[in-house]
Amino acid sequence: MKKEFLNIVTILALTSTSALMAGFANTDKLLASAKKEAGEMNPIALKILIDKEEPVIVLDIRESEQRSEGEIYADESYAITRGNLEFVIGNKVKDKNAIIVTYCRSGGRGALAAQQLQHLGYKNATNLKGGLKAWARSGYPVETGLGTVIITKEEE
Repeated sequence: MKKEFLNIVTILALTSTSALMAGFANTDKLLASAKKEAGEMNPIALKILIDKEEPVIVLDIRESEQRSEGEIYADESYAITRGNLEFVIGNKVKDKNAIIVTYCRSGGRGALAAQQLQHLGYKNATNLKGGLKAWARSGYPVETGLGTVIITKEEE
């Protein structure tokens, strides 16, 4: 009886692990498709647009509690969570030809958001490649409640 129970537990553990692995593979495919469809802008290109004061909308789609990590400052920027995007974006951005760059912490949700914006008719929506992490690692400023922060690499 004990051996049968252990066999059942082992089988359940293996099948649930396989299901989880399949879920990650499916998620990876979904993200790859979103990134391909919406495209990605590297941090350097976004920084140039912001510095030249080109018309660009920077859209933070992270959850509100994640925003304490800081944000990318641009003349026109909005914070709309990924879960509210479809319901709010039409009231915030009327111009379907506007350049919109979405971002999250590392790029996954931003890619899905940019893809969805394109499905909603925003022709120039794209994602910040690597998200806020890549922006900060590139040495670009992140606005926080404590002021502007720039990550620098220490020389050895």
